[in-house]
Amino acid sequence: MIFWHFFRVFLHLVAGLLTCAVLFPLVGAARREALVQRWSKRLMAICTVDVVFKDASQGLFAERTLIVSNHVSWLDIFVINTVHPCHFVAKADIRSWPVLGWLCEKAGTIFLARGKQREVRRIYEGLVHQIHDGKRIAFFPEGTTAAQGTVLPFHANLFEAAIEAKVPVQPFVLRYVDAQGKFHPAADFIGDMTFAESMSTILKAPRMTAEVIRLPAIATEGAHRRDIALQARELVMRELGLSQ
Repeated sequence: MIFWHFFRVFLHLVAGLLTCAVLFPLVGAARREALVQRWSKRLMAICTVDVVFKDASQGLFAERTLIVSNHVSWLDIFVINTVHPCHFVAKADIRSWPVLGWLCEKAGTIFLARGKQREVRRIYEGLVHQIHDGKRIAFFPEGTTAAQGTVLPFHANLFEAAIEAKVPVQPFVLRYVDAQGKFHPAADFIGDMTFAESMSTILKAPRMTAEVIRLPAIATEGAHRRDIALQARELVMRELGLSQ
């Protein structure tokens, strides 16, 4: 059975490669987003991950915004893409992943090398331009994944892009739960775990539900990036039922 699941994932990755190589150059941005969304939904179905979207934004949602979220797994990008196809800022390590790294790049992922301040500045300036062009940008301000039940400090640097672009920050919460509503252990992608090990764990585990929760937008006019980062983290932790 596990071999069959891996084979289905492999076939789906091949389909994604063909879509990026053949269709993407021929269609516009809206159609590419629709293809990314459909491909992400299919990947989640193969991985037996049910995605549930919950709107807790109280109507405070803007189309032009900078999305931020807690970071649990490599699944996060594709889970969010099933709801809101985005151009993600992700750590450069993902680009080296076989096949999936290339697919992420073709889907518009922006790769950031950790610890390089000049690189952060270059990415930040690019984000401002992309937001002005109407693209939906998302990133994980923790900078790396954390086990469920934990939210690492939010790095503030890239929040400056929302201030410069004059758009709000929209926090999202990701939570992976089992049939009893408890954190699903198979979702955690931490430490020295490889992508292959994580995929194997997910495919062997009981079915999980990925909850995507949209929180109220945070206004950025006249604000400092550190204050916005702290406020975003506080909202995320409150939704997860965690104390500061």
